[in-house]
Amino acid sequence: MAYSEFELIRLLSQESIKNRPDVMLGIGDDAALLNVPAGMQLVVSMDTLVHGVHFPESTTPYNIGFKSLAVNLSDMAAMGAEPAWATLSLTLPEADSDWLQEFCRGFFSLANHFEVQLIGGDTTRGPLSATVQMHGFVPEGQALRRDAARVGDLIYVTGTLGDAGIALSLLGQEQNEIDHCYLLERLERPSPRIATGLMLRSVAHAAIDISDGLLADLQHICQASGVGATINVDALPLSTAYKSVMVLSDLDDPFSLPLSAGDDYELCFTVSPDNVSKLHQQENTALTCIGTIEHEAGLRCVFKDKEFLPSVKGYDHFSELNT
Repeated sequence: MAYSEFELIRLLSQESIKNRPDVMLGIGDDAALLNVPAGMQLVVSMDTLVHGVHFPESTTPYNIGFKSLAVNLSDMAAMGAEPAWATLSLTLPEADSDWLQEFCRGFFSLANHFEVQLIGGDTTRGPLSATVQMHGFVPEGQALRRDAARVGDLIYVTGTLGDAGIALSLLGQEQNEIDHCYLLERLERPSPRIATGLMLRSVAHAAIDISDGLLADLQHICQASGVGATINVDALPLSTAYKSVMVLSDLDDPFSLPLSAGDDYELCFTVSPDNVSKLHQQENTALTCIGTIEHEAGLRCVFKDKEFLPSVKGYDHFSELNT
């Protein structure tokens, strides 16, 4: 069974949570009418997931729906914003009802959890892709930015790194089922660090989410802030599953993926040593100090106090080599 465009819009509107009080008019008109709460700034981001680039052929529609929203929620977390509204532009080869229902299940399982309301979007025929625009709120002057890192700051990351990268590299290969399932879930269902981002408003100086790899994304902070950084490679947080699979894989450099692979959607942030004690007040997400912000421009990596040269630096959509 195939849906018409209007049936698809009706399905999307039915799956969304009931109207938020700040949504005066949502799906069903030419545009939405929204109220930004007093004293808040509006934070807006947009990400596109394209078949064959951001998700492989084997990805289920549930996970495509989930991830299309998760990556945008991660941007909200990196800005210290509370997510509120989303728009969705969905391009489909055909409007297959079973596929759409599973996509919606994945999308709205996350949207409803974070009380995000879908307020509009677009549907069209073509190669499979999903574009989400996310809107959130942050108190005036409290947004986390990339340009506020200071010399002497400590560099922290949430969670573990490299899980999504190694999962992608092992697609189609036989692996330990438990480890492989964990790593694949990290790739296809990243966990937006919203609670951590909200906590960091009063603690961190600068922040970014790790979408293109730690080195590439930390470099954005350094360039925007006019500083440099040193990363202690031996401090990088690695999951038990990553370590287990890495031993059986043919990776020459066990740190290449934690340093350069994208899709982890963890947070990288800088914080004054004076504020480190405040970090321990949050309990839901592991936080690891991996380096320091320095005056000298550029990124440097050390392993057990010796210079370490990474084999790759991060992902770039328009680079053929991605090095």
